[in-house]
Amino acid sequence: MKKILVIGPSWVGDMVMSQGLYIELKRLHPESQIDVLAPGWCKAILDRMPEVNEALDMPLGHGDFDLRTRYRIGKVLRGANYDLAFTLPNSAKSALIPWFARIPVRTGWKGECRYGLLNDLRTNKRAFQYMLERYVALAHKKQEMTGSGCLGALESLPYPKLSLSADALEQALAKLKLNMDRPVLGLCPGAEFGPAKRWPEQHYSRIAEELIDKGHQVWLFGSKKDTEVTSQIQQLMSESSRAHCTNLAGRTSLIEAIDLIGACQTVVSNDSGLMHIAAAVGCNVVAIYGSSSPKYTPPLTSKLRVLNTDIECRPCFQRECPKQHLKCLVDLVPQHAIEAIESFDQVRCDES
Repeated sequence: MKKILVIGPSWVGDMVMSQGLYIELKRLHPESQIDVLAPGWCKAILDRMPEVNEALDMPLGHGDFDLRTRYRIGKVLRGANYDLAFTLPNSAKSALIPWFARIPVRTGWKGECRYGLLNDLRTNKRAFQYMLERYVALAHKKQEMTGSGCLGALESLPYPKLSLSADALEQALAKLKLNMDRPVLGLCPGAEFGPAKRWPEQHYSRIAEELIDKGHQVWLFGSKKDTEVTSQIQQLMSESSRAHCTNLAGRTSLIEAIDLIGACQTVVSNDSGLMHIAAAVGCNVVAIYGSSSPKYTPPLTSKLRVLNTDIECRPCFQRECPKQHLKCLVDLVPQHAIEAIESFDQVRCDES
C-alpha cells in the first residue's frame, strides 16, 4: 500500500479542484492512503472527500516562511513513512516539508527554485490548459504525460464530488431557522480576489426578486467579509421579497455552507471558491465572469451556464478595473442570468 502525502493549496476553489488528483490516485492505486497537509479551515472540505484518509493541520498561513516550523513538521512526518509526496502550490517553501520528511518520491510542477526539493519535477505545465488537468497529470508517470491532450477532454477527467450529510443539513436548517417550503436559489455575490470579479449588487437583487415572484426563496452565501455586499442586495429588494430572502453571510461555518449550498436547486455565483463548491455538490451553476476567465479554472460540472461579456478589455485578471468602469460586469444584465436559470428548468422538463 502506498502512503501518500499531499501538500494542499490554500484557496477554497483550488482545494475543491484538488479532489480530482485524489480520485485519480485512488483509481491508479486503490489501496493507497492519502493524507493532505493544509490550513485548518480546509478540513471542512477535505472531510467531505472520501478519498482522503486524514486532513493534517498546516499551522502556517499563506505566505509564512518560518523555516524552523517547516523543519519541525517535516521531522514529525518522517515517522509516518510516506512513499510519495505531491506538492500542489508552486512556491519553494511549500516543497520544504516533504524534503524535511525524507519522503523518497516528491512530485510537483516546476516552480520557484524547487530543484532538489522535488525529485520528480514536472516541467511541461503549459501543455495542460486547466488546473484540473495539471492536478490529475501529477498522478501519472512523467513519461506518460508528454503533451497536450494526453489526458483526454476536460469532461473525461474526474470531477470533484463533495459528499453531503442529510443529518448535518437538518441541524443547519434548524439552527438558522430555515425551511425547504420553496425551492432555493443560492446567490454567492462575494469574491475574495477583488471587486473586478463581483457582479453588481443591483443585478443580484433583480434576479432575487424575479425568482421570488416565481415561487422561489433566496439564500445569500458568503463570509463575514461579504456581509456588506449581501446586506446591500437585501436593501435593494422590496419589503415583500425580503421576506423570502435570507442573508447567511458570516452566519455559517464552511461545513454548514457546503450542505446548505447542496440543498439549493440553482446557484448564481461570481468566480469564487463557493462557485466551485456549488459545482462539486451537484447544483445547477450560473457562473458570472468579469475580470477572470473560465479557460483555466471553470466550474467542474455538466450543469453549467457561463455568463460573460465580450468587451475587448476582458479578461484582464486584475483585482480592480484598470479602466474604472467595470463594464464587463455592469453590462452583463440580470435578464441573462434569469434566462440561464430558466434553461435548467426547461432541460428538466424535456428529460421528464
